[in-house]
Amino acid sequence: MVGMTSDHPRISARVSAIAESATLAVDSKAKALKAAGRPVIGFGAGEPDFPTPGYIVEAAQRACAVPRFQKYTPAPGLPELREAVAAKTARDSGYQVSAAQVLITNGGKQAVYEAFATLLDPGDEVLMPTPYWTTYPESITLAGGVPVPVMTDEQTGYLTTVPDLEAARTSRTKVVLFVSPSNPTGAVYPPEQVAEIGRWAAGHGLWVVTDEIYEHLVYGDARFSSVPVMAPEVADTCVVLNGVAKTYAMTGWRVGWMIGPLDVIKAASNLQSHATSNVCNVAQAAALEAVSGDLAAVAEMRAAFDRRRQTMTAMLNEIPGVVCPLPEGAFYCYPSVKGVLGKEIAGTRPSSSGELAELILEHADVAVVPGEAFGTPGYFRLSCALGDDDLVEGISRMGKLLSEAR
Repeated sequence: MVGMTSDHPRISARVSAIAESATLAVDSKAKALKAAGRPVIGFGAGEPDFPTPGYIVEAAQRACAVPRFQKYTPAPGLPELREAVAAKTARDSGYQVSAAQVLITNGGKQAVYEAFATLLDPGDEVLMPTPYWTTYPESITLAGGVPVPVMTDEQTGYLTTVPDLEAARTSRTKVVLFVSPSNPTGAVYPPEQVAEIGRWAAGHGLWVVTDEIYEHLVYGDARFSSVPVMAPEVADTCVVLNGVAKTYAMTGWRVGWMIGPLDVIKAASNLQSHATSNVCNVAQAAALEAVSGDLAAVAEMRAAFDRRRQTMTAMLNEIPGVVCPLPEGAFYCYPSVKGVLGKEIAGTRPSSSGELAELILEHADVAVVPGEAFGTPGYFRLSCALGDDDLVEGISRMGKLLSEAR
């Protein structure tokens, strides 16, 4: 076999630079240890622990027998699903769009990548409030862009501000990434702050890419607000990302979408036509049933997540050295563990949240995702999307171990 020369590495630099999804890696390791007999409790997965509602599954089963769905369908999505997503968007956020402004994608992740691939040229900068979901910087970089972290912390409720964004803006800034409710922090921006950020972006000719995947998972007095609704002047330079994964417990069905100006959606559709063609038609039929129906299923999940986020936050704040704001949305807690680092635990002194996470997995059989994965060392992300008993048991184990820190 002829070897590769130093001028021709086996793997491209572009793909070599991509890091494995930390959240999926933690979830995979936890499941592997559990399969091997360890009593591991995993807080890593970002997916509801509820089954997909039966009426959605039945719609998919019926679709399997429809000859039209056994063939290629239009790359941008089934026409009836694009219409239904436009109607659902108007119903849920008040944002009025046409079906032609909707592109159905293979899950929310493809929507994220295609949005940045369509908007960015090499060197274009994206302002990225941090902590961020692990996929955002990878998609930006893969598209040739430069992610620019805009730091937030627990003292500000993990919310960025116009002054923060302005301080990070340069002549190369093209896009502002906006996520509310947030993964990993659960932060929800108040409507007036959403409007202020949208108006600021419009005033500087910047694009806004806003991820609304957790729009229905908000708690207490918090309210979801959509950027192009709160700041209509940014609508022509705004791309909205969403999907059925979180609202309808359909993470494995892989149906997301992006909404934007006609020229952007047309260009992204061209990209998708070569990358994947149409999304699986059976999954699209299931998504059509989901977005066309009511929100009873998510109401049940939201009640459970609300209860769990309060329990988890209270228990985490009882652990010496751990500080956790009460999340207002999504289904994660994002505590600071800086007060524990450097102390002796089980004979070692972890100096990073990554080392501490490994220690907790080894000595307490609890899997968490360290903050390094989200751009903020010194923190953990814990999902509330697991059973109440496992949640209490897992946090109790972790608390017992960390309380021994000296």
